[in-house]
Amino acid sequence: MKGRFILIAVLVIIFHLNFGTEACSPSGKVRGRKPPPGQCNTENDSDCCKQGEMYTIYRCSPPVSTNTKAVLTINSFEKGGDGGGPSECDNQYHSDDTPVVALSTGWFNNESRCLKNIRINGNDRSVLAMVVDECDSTMGCDSDHDYQPPCPNNIVDASKAVWKALGVPESDWGELDISWTDA
Repeated sequence: MKGRFILIAVLVIIFHLNFGTEACSPSGKVRGRKPPPGQCNTENDSDCCKQGEMYTIYRCSPPVSTNTKAVLTINSFEKGGDGGGPSECDNQYHSDDTPVVALSTGWFNNESRCLKNIRINGNDRSVLAMVVDECDSTMGCDSDHDYQPPCPNNIVDASKAVWKALGVPESDWGELDISWTDA
């Protein structure tokens, strides 16, 4: 009887580890295309797609919690900035002096977080920022995406105002391990 109980307990744990969590696996690949001359804005050290290189795409992101782990990246939401066109939530451009973000596709969740604040924790500080755009994890390497690769599935792409509010020295702007939650 005791052996049966242990076996059941082990099976429940294995089931929970394998199926009870919302895993987010890659959804496929997209082939890179060389951008036409002057068509990939490299402001903020943005990457441009490379001809023939395969880039992973995701239709999901890790589950959101009260302490969701993510990578903060930098993006310009201004007209002519490396963010490309106007923000998806309001079809507007936003000043780099305003704390705004784009979330990876899964976290953007079909615009359900549009114009809502999230709390970002990093560098021993915290800041509220408004979600205004999607960092597309499903597509990239085309004119709509400024010939940049698809976003990874764990990105909070933030304006300069967010980086400043977190007190990160400008020389360290680029990528930062953070956590975030809905505010």
